[in-house]
Amino acid sequence: MLSNESITSLRAKLSAGEITPVEIIDALEASIAEHDSTVAGYISHDFDAARAEAEQADLSLPLGGIPIAIKDNINVKGQALTCASKFLDGAFDSPYDATVITKLREAGAIPLGRTNLDEFAMGSTCSNSAIKPTNNPHDPTRVPGGSSGGSAAVIASNTAIAALGSDTGGSIRQPASHCGIVGLKPSYGRVSRYGLVAFASSLDQIGPMTKSVDDAALLLNAITGYDPADSTSLDDDNTDFTANIDQGVAGMKLGIPKEYFSESIDPAVKAVFDDAASKLKAAGAELVPISLPHTEYAVATYYIIAPAEASSNLSRFDGIRYGNRAENPENLIDLYRKSRAQGFGAEVKRRIILGTYVLSSGYYDAYYTKAQKVRTLIRKDFTDAFNEVDAIISPVAPTPAPKHGENADDPLQEYLADICTIAANLAGIPGISVPAGTTQSDSGSTLPIGLQILGPDLGEAAILRIAKAVENS
Repeated sequence: MLSNESITSLRAKLSAGEITPVEIIDALEASIAEHDSTVAGYISHDFDAARAEAEQADLSLPLGGIPIAIKDNINVKGQALTCASKFLDGAFDSPYDATVITKLREAGAIPLGRTNLDEFAMGSTCSNSAIKPTNNPHDPTRVPGGSSGGSAAVIASNTAIAALGSDTGGSIRQPASHCGIVGLKPSYGRVSRYGLVAFASSLDQIGPMTKSVDDAALLLNAITGYDPADSTSLDDDNTDFTANIDQGVAGMKLGIPKEYFSESIDPAVKAVFDDAASKLKAAGAELVPISLPHTEYAVATYYIIAPAEASSNLSRFDGIRYGNRAENPENLIDLYRKSRAQGFGAEVKRRIILGTYVLSSGYYDAYYTKAQKVRTLIRKDFTDAFNEVDAIISPVAPTPAPKHGENADDPLQEYLADICTIAANLAGIPGISVPAGTTQSDSGSTLPIGLQILGPDLGEAAILRIAKAVENS
């Protein structure tokens, strides 16, 4: 089926005149009808709009005729946007395209479907969605990861060709690992955030989620570039991420941080990592033990900075300007209170309360200011490491995909699941998850495990090259 294929293979068939873009849309619609009732990766579909764009697709463009699923916290003009929250569900249609959507269309791609996520991208299971939980295609009793779990699940179930996700603390890489796909978080500022509903503005980054490393490079080519609408956007260096992707790893130095191998790392994850590292060494890479000494503070630092920024960003959801509004309030303050109480789920409320606390008078310096200082130390750890090595390799998550509800009563355990991914967001560096192996669950299902590759600022080309070597091994 065409829905099983990659961007690269579909582009070859489109260029040869063997298929049409409309046939790809039809194949995806059939696959979604067959599989998404089990996976629950999509919040909404837009087949008619997609077909209309497909009929006019310019096949001479890099992504001409290729449908791309979009995480439902990225604005697509005229389409409903929910952020998987009761606050916006059925109450908000996007009035404009996010810059990444404009860039996708300029490259010939077609937005198709809105994928599920943890509410306002806050979570690592895709169970915090107020719409519905998403299931892991490899074992529906398990989570797909989060917050971009819907995007990962629709690719893994072949109900999407590729997708966009967002990554604030691992939200592209962790579900990519759990679902057995490729997920790349670009350097902060490499991809415009304009049109992404903000969670934590200094950490958020949009990135590609795909079936192959080549596809990730193609999609990254399309969405990068300077954007005057985003004050944090970097000048475009016109890098072609596909150019040197097949050069291999011979002569490269790859750092292995000792801090990423605590007792919490599952033996199956460690075994997959060791196997991938051995293959990279056999391919000519030098493996170098390194230290990132402030890693132990990364989770605590993140859960001060991210909730603080979320508290500020989500203050706009007040029941006045847009979104669902509580009925029959007694006064304005009661309207605010009831609208936010009814509109936000438990995890979002938890993070808003935490963020408001650390920003409050008397606590700002004790928590937020101190966390920013530690963030600088974490970034320096990476800067020092990249003076010695070309890239860093590690597990993506300490365990394979957990079962639904496994840590439902212990949010701290869910937060600790991001121990290997959070620091890259704090430092603003790029990272990728590439499938590296599998393990068998106690029920006999095969669970994917990814390898994380981190690079220096604007080092996407290097980590894609290493990821391609892993993919080929």
